[in-house]
Amino acid sequence: MTDFVLVRHGETVWHDGNRYAGRTDVELTPRGLRQAAALGEWAAGERIDAVVSSPLSRARLTARPAAEALGLAPYIEERLLEVDFGRGEGLTRDEMRERFPEELAAFLRDPVAHHLPGGEDPRAAAERASAALSDLADAHPEGRVLVVAHSTLVRLVLCHQLGIPLADYRRVFPALHNGALTELRLRDGQTALLRLNAPTSIAPVPAA
Repeated sequence: MTDFVLVRHGETVWHDGNRYAGRTDVELTPRGLRQAAALGEWAAGERIDAVVSSPLSRARLTARPAAEALGLAPYIEERLLEVDFGRGEGLTRDEMRERFPEELAAFLRDPVAHHLPGGEDPRAAAERASAALSDLADAHPEGRVLVVAHSTLVRLVLCHQLGIPLADYRRVFPALHNGALTELRLRDGQTALLRLNAPTSIAPVPAA
C-alpha cells in the first residue's frame, strides 16, 4: 500500500484569465509562493517518505518548502510534466475561440478524442504519469509520497486510476485548487480516493 498526496503547484502569473499553461515555465505569483509555504508548514507535521516534483519551476518551487521541512531531497520526475496544450499554450478560452473556434468546440465536447491542436494526447499523458506513480509505489511500499504536479495532468491521473473515462476529466473534476491536497491510496492494483482539494490549513491563504 502506498499513499500519494497530489498537489497542484501554487498560483502562477497566468492564473488571471485562466491561460493554459502546459510546458511553458510560468512564474509563481506572491500568493503562489505563500501557498508553497503553507504546504511546507503542513508537511512539517506529516509523515512523508518522499517529495516528488514535476521538472517545471512552478512545481519545484511549490515542493521546495515541504522538502526542506521534512529534511528530504526532492526528486524530479520528468513524467509529471503538464500536458502539452499545443496551439492553445498561453491562450485564454476567448483567444482560442478567436483563433481556432471549431477545434475549441470539439475540445469542449470531448477533450480526449479532440485534444487541443498540436497538443499532447491526454491518453498518453495519463499513461506516463500513472506509470510514474506505479514506479514510485514500488520504490516506497507502505510509504506516503508527496507529489507536486499540474492541474490537467493530475485530473487525468485521477480518472485513469479510478476507472473514470478520461473524456470526463473536466466534468468530474472541474477544478483542482492551487496548493490543495488530493490523496490516493494504491493497494493490490486498486486505487481509492481519500480526499480531494483539501486545504493545507484551516485559514485560507490570503489573496494579497
